[in-house]
Amino acid sequence: MRCINLTPLLVISVCTLLSCKKDVNSSSSPQITVEKSPGNVTARKATYPSYNTNPLPPDPTGMSGNAVQIASKFKLGMNIGNTLEAIGGETAWGNPQITKSFIDLVKQSGFKTVRIPCSWDQYANRTTAEIQAQWLDRVKQVVQYCIDDSLYVILNIHWDGGWLDGNITTQAQASVNAKQKAFWEQIATKMRDFDEHLMFASANEPPVENATQMNILLSYHQTFVNAVRSTGGRNTYRVLVVQGPSTDIDKTTTLMNTLPADPTPDRMMTEVHFYTPYQFCLMQQDATWGNMFYYWGQNYHSTIEPARNATWGEEDYVIAEFQKMKTKFADKGIPVILGEYGAYRRTTPLDMEKHQASVDHWAIYVTNQAIANGLEPFWWDTGGLLSRSSNTVLDQRTLDALLQGAQ
Repeated sequence: MRCINLTPLLVISVCTLLSCKKDVNSSSSPQITVEKSPGNVTARKATYPSYNTNPLPPDPTGMSGNAVQIASKFKLGMNIGNTLEAIGGETAWGNPQITKSFIDLVKQSGFKTVRIPCSWDQYANRTTAEIQAQWLDRVKQVVQYCIDDSLYVILNIHWDGGWLDGNITTQAQASVNAKQKAFWEQIATKMRDFDEHLMFASANEPPVENATQMNILLSYHQTFVNAVRSTGGRNTYRVLVVQGPSTDIDKTTTLMNTLPADPTPDRMMTEVHFYTPYQFCLMQQDATWGNMFYYWGQNYHSTIEPARNATWGEEDYVIAEFQKMKTKFADKGIPVILGEYGAYRRTTPLDMEKHQASVDHWAIYVTNQAIANGLEPFWWDTGGLLSRSSNTVLDQRTLDALLQGAQ
C-alpha cells in the first residue's frame, strides 16, 4: 500500500482511522508459460557504481528450506506499516520507532511472519545511489528484532517516493534498473548473514496495465534477482518475492505469464494484495459512482441501513479470486504472498452490531480462504491493531478473528 501521513488508507482500524518460483528454464521446475523472461536486462545504463564489492561463495548454512517449505511456516503475518517506509523518516507518519518490545508483542499476539515496508531512496545519495550506512544499520536492527523472536521477515522496497512505481516506461527502464541494481546490491550485502527467516521483496504495488508494462516490470524483477544472487553467501539461496502487476489478482492472472530467471531453483514467491470490496475495506466517503459499504457477507446484511450492504465482492467472489492464484502459481509449487489485506472498523454505521460482525466475518473468511488456496496472508496494520507506543492490543476483536481464520 502507498500511504502518506495519516491518510484514510490507514492509520486504521477505521475506528482509529477516523480518530518460487521455479527457474522457468529448468526442466525440473513448474512451467507457468512457455514465454521466456525479458531479455536485455543486463544492458542497463551504467549510472551508478557497483556496490557488489565483496561477493562471497555460496553458503547454504541455515538456508535449507525452499519457498514452499518456508511458506508453510508463515501461518499468519502482519505489516508494520507507515513506519520504515514513511517519507520524512521513521516517525514522520505518526508512529514511534519500532522497538524490540513491540516485536515481542507481535510474536505474543500469534503472528509468525512480519512484512517490513521500507523506504531507501530518501536515504540515498542523489548522484551515486549510495544508501546511508546509518539507515542500513537501523533496518538491520529491526530485522534482527524479528529474527531474535524466530519470526519470518519480508523486507521490501516499498513505494519509496515512486522512483520505480512511477516509471514503468521504456524511457525510464534503463535508469530504474540501474537504481534497482544499486539499491539491492547494498541491501542484500548488508543483510546477507541472516538465515532463511529473512526474505527480500522486489517492490510493493507496481502499477501495470498491459503486456508492455509487464515486460518492463519483469526486467525490474530480473535486476532484483540478479543483484541479490550476485552478492553470494546465504543470498545465493534466499527466498525472493516478486510482485504481480499492481499486485492485483485479475491483472496478475492475465499478465504475469512468466517469472524472472533464477539460478537457484525453488526459491521464489509471487505477491498480490486484497482490499475487496474497496467500498467496505477502505473507502472513506461516498462517491458519485457508489456508496461506502458497512455490512459484508451473506448473513450480515443490515435491514436498518440496506443502502450500506455490500452489493459485490462477497464470499463467492473471494473464493473465485483466490482460486485464480491457486491455479496460476500455488498448484505449481510457487507460493503466493497476500502481502497486504484488511478491512477496518468504522464509527458511523447505524447498525453497529451488524457492522462489527461483518468486519469479524471478513477477517475470518478472507484469512481462511487465503490459506486454503495457498496464499500466505499479511494483515496491513499501521497501529490500529497493535499499539506501537503502549505495546498493547488495541483491537482484540480483529486479532481474534485473524487467529480464528488462520486455524
